[in-house]
Amino acid sequence: MYVTVAELAEYLELPEAYLQQQIQLGHIKAFHDGKQQLINRDQFMWHKEQLDVKRKQLAAEMEEPLPEDWDAKDED
Repeated sequence: MYVTVAELAEYLELPEAYLQQQIQLGHIKAFHDGKQQLINRDQFMWHKEQLDVKRKQLAAEMEEPLPEDWDAKDED
């Protein structure tokens, strides 16, 4: 399924400007239909899954309380 850059940005939850930059650098395959850039959304399924995993990991790490500060001084 081909989508516009704006739709892909919404799907991946990334800034549209970042995707435009990646297209210009050649990191994302896209074609121009005369009006807009179109991108195959299916090529981002694995990337979307990995982003979701990383976001869940980050959220879990942010919920963990900070450990109490331990004293590194040796009394011996």
